[in-house]
Amino acid sequence: MMDGGGNFPLGVFSSRERDESWISYHRLTGVLTLYPLDIGVYEWAIESGEFVPKRPDQSGSRFVGRFSSASQEHYHYTDGKQ
Repeated sequence: MMDGGGNFPLGVFSSRERDESWISYHRLTGVLTLYPLDIGVYEWAIESGEFVPKRPDQSGSRFVGRFSSASQEHYHYTDGKQ
């Protein structure tokens, strides 16, 4: 879960049900995103065909460090409700 105003994940949960319970309890606003295990999102997006680097800067550390993919399963919440 990423909060609506922050830059860092707020928690990592073993199931969506546990995460949604926590989101609801704290009445959080933000995005719940499913992340792949044992691979960075940048490499995952390339391997799954969701992203193809087109310029040299799109493989540099600054780009990779800020990369996110709208192709990841994700859900939006406001005040703890989807």
